[in-house]
Amino acid sequence: MNKARLRQKYKALRQQLTEEQIDQFSIDIANQLLKLAIWDYNVYHLFLTIESQKEIQTEFILNILSGKDKNIAISKSNFESNTLTNYLLSDNTTLKLNQYNIPEPVSGIEIPNHNIDVVFIPLLAFDLKGNRVGYGKGFYDNFLATCKPKTLKIGLSFFEAEAEIKDAYEGDIALDYCVTPDKVYKF
Repeated sequence: MNKARLRQKYKALRQQLTEEQIDQFSIDIANQLLKLAIWDYNVYHLFLTIESQKEIQTEFILNILSGKDKNIAISKSNFESNTLTNYLLSDNTTLKLNQYNIPEPVSGIEIPNHNIDVVFIPLLAFDLKGNRVGYGKGFYDNFLATCKPKTLKIGLSFFEAEAEIKDAYEGDIALDYCVTPDKVYKF
């Protein structure tokens, strides 16, 4: 299937999920993450849940990272350039919903992208090669292109892999892992 059809399919599937299912799947994904050998790094980028899009509840991953005393980077979106600026999440961080209902830091200590070791990536769909489909604006491709080559890229998905994304192209940055409630895919 191509990206446009996959976006349509997985947005519809997400809308069918109940709050209870989203919470349980999110807990299951967090538990799957604990099985990975990714916890010795220093700076982790985590997206904050867009509730209206029925995204994964990342608060469970946030609790793991906090419990392990990790530095957590959260992003602020620039819709003119389709880029993300990352800030250190601290007890003093004030969050505000932007015009797309994305929780973002109002201000804070900026973290350069080349300092980020692990990125948890929101997505709608992914395939068996590690290609992914997001919302289509290229924010994460632009962001990941500025991270160091060894930065781990971990997708989080409620659903299992598609066989192939037909229109994946060279500018798409593939995942190293994708974690679902039932499985960890390694690419």
